[in-house]
Amino acid sequence: MPRTPRDRRRTRTAVALGVVAVLLAGGALAVSLVSRVPSAAAGPFDGAQLYVDPSSLAARAAAADPAATTEQPSSSATAGTSGGSNGDPTDVAQQLAAAERLAAEPTAIWLVPERYPIGTVRDTVSEVVRSAERSGSMPVFTVYGIPERDCGNQSAGGLSSDEYQDWVAEIVAAVADHRVAVILEPDAVALAPDCGDRTARMRQLAAATEQFADASVPVYLDGGHSDWRPPAEMAELLREAGVADATGFATNVSNYNTTEDEIAYAEELSGLLEGAHYVIDTSRNGSGSNGEWCNPSGRTVGQQPLTARAEHLDANLWVKAPGESDGACNGGPLAGVWWPEQAVQLAKGFSAW
Repeated sequence: MPRTPRDRRRTRTAVALGVVAVLLAGGALAVSLVSRVPSAAAGPFDGAQLYVDPSSLAARAAAADPAATTEQPSSSATAGTSGGSNGDPTDVAQQLAAAERLAAEPTAIWLVPERYPIGTVRDTVSEVVRSAERSGSMPVFTVYGIPERDCGNQSAGGLSSDEYQDWVAEIVAAVADHRVAVILEPDAVALAPDCGDRTARMRQLAAATEQFADASVPVYLDGGHSDWRPPAEMAELLREAGVADATGFATNVSNYNTTEDEIAYAEELSGLLEGAHYVIDTSRNGSGSNGEWCNPSGRTVGQQPLTARAEHLDANLWVKAPGESDGACNGGPLAGVWWPEQAVQLAKGFSAW
């Protein structure tokens, strides 16, 4: 009798559990798929349990038939899945185990207009908010649709100037009066001097920040990272982008710098911004940076969300979803596409917990 999808899923899960011990060379994968740790968070995250997205790419990869998974990018900034296995049972089992483990951690949900356009994004976000509230958890959203996004690099795209504020307004309407947090436009501030019309970009960022602030939605304006612009320069850029209206700023989004380096950078930046608070992306910084930003080899997941402490740190979060490619570089698929081999490498970092 042919096996049903449920039978195949059970078989794959059993195989994956059997290779848990070998997935992490030299270490052991954490047994529990849901880690319960004391929260070190403050501000909007105080006492929060973060939302785990059941439809993340990691979750879909964990539930899919690896042999049937093919690359499906719909744009450079929209999410797809990629197979990547050569059919070896050990490789398949490791990829499944890595996907299941990564899927269990709360990670920000990226809102990109190519996938969630005007007219649909409000309903999509509202559905996530309702799901989170049913589970007593708090979602984190990354808003990523500014015009000239990424200066035409690996995640090129974004909306027109006329459309952007309307798109943001739909997101604000969906999250207002709910417990959420928003990371606003990774890289947009740091790229402003080098990407298009700086004045126009800063006005767009300031207007978007104001929309969230007026609705009392916690919003963190992206502040680059410790290996990019010096704190004094970044502070001036953040002021121009409207950080005074924001809850604070974010650092290390989609990057790999150590938590210690980011705290040092962010605390100095905070001192230049009248004590502004901040969040740090620790999703892939467990092995630090090797100087590359696009799919560097040998990286691992970093510190579990809501566990880091520093004077002005509201929370460490997983903003960039581990296992999703940075772009078509270093052997990876297009930006936002699931990359099973990278997921396996990143999952080795769980042994450090």
